[in-house]
Amino acid sequence: MIELYTAPTPNGWKVSVTLEELGIPYEVKRIDIMAGDQKQPEFLAINPNGRIPAIIDRDAGDLAIFESGAIMLYLAEKAGKLIPGDIKGRMDVIQWLMFQMSGIGPMQGQANVFNLYFPEKIPTVIDRYMNETKRLYTVLDKQLEGKDFICGDYSLADIANWGWICIHDWTGIEIDDLPNLKAWLERVGQRDAVVRGRNVPDAIDLSSISDDKRDQMQKSARTILQR
Repeated sequence: MIELYTAPTPNGWKVSVTLEELGIPYEVKRIDIMAGDQKQPEFLAINPNGRIPAIIDRDAGDLAIFESGAIMLYLAEKAGKLIPGDIKGRMDVIQWLMFQMSGIGPMQGQANVFNLYFPEKIPTVIDRYMNETKRLYTVLDKQLEGKDFICGDYSLADIANWGWICIHDWTGIEIDDLPNLKAWLERVGQRDAVVRGRNVPDAIDLSSISDDKRDQMQKSARTILQR
């Protein structure tokens, strides 16, 4: 049994969707990041970096793994799915997984911080991260020309990148001028496993929340930034 320590965030969805796609049984351990659960000694024993998600594989000697990409690779290799067995196909998926982890995740994350959460609005900094995130989206749009999925077949690369791009509205980035990316976003988002994984540990729809709820979430996020 896999124990999944998570919260409703893009990085959390990456692992819950992967588990759903692979059909691996798992038990959800909700981490309330607003309350600081991720900084408690019990969780730091699993992930010393104090970030979600993390897993414990009870069937593998209580193996604890943190970092969403590492978890995804472990689960895919455990199940023998979502990553090709040949070296070329495998490296193709891994490089686009790393593209999300080193590019879209950090850049869009900082765009969220400075555009939505940071108490001071610094236009040059906001422009830097918003423009770089859009540039990375454009790279993916080009990669998706003539393809249903990033590497041809559905894989970890799609799950990882979708987990962040699905909140482009929240970040404030338009994708109407990126038709390949927009079609892919809808295609992946309609998968049953993606819908289920996106609702772990609970459902949250950032595109339809009230202004009051949005303000509350942004204030809570500012508190997290200070920890």
